[in-house]
Amino acid sequence: MRQIRVVRMFGIGLGVAVVIALVFTGFGYAVRELWNWLMPTLFALPAITFWQAVGLLVLSWIFFGSWRGFHGHGRHWRGRVRERWAHMTPEEREKFRNAMASRCGWRSEPPGDVSSGGSPGS
Repeated sequence: MRQIRVVRMFGIGLGVAVVIALVFTGFGYAVRELWNWLMPTLFALPAITFWQAVGLLVLSWIFFGSWRGFHGHGRHWRGRVRERWAHMTPEEREKFRNAMASRCGWRSEPPGDVSSGGSPGS
């Protein structure tokens, strides 16, 4: 029974590795083709190889933070702000608005109405 599970897990792991390799290769070829199609014509830059395209892809992932995944992992702060906003008294909300106005230079009222209990950004 244990041997069957080990073989099954190895098969799943191998399948995942193959899918990752195919996706990685597909993105690399897509970047290469797009670069070689647009950049030499638009900016007189040289054509690139597959491995240079993969390097560009990795650099863009590093610079733009996609190592977290593609599911918007960094957006969870909005829910926390809305939750905190919902628990604030009208006086606390006004104090928060004034603090944000002094920090961010708001000239008009930020989104959300104090009297209606709206949340910022809604």
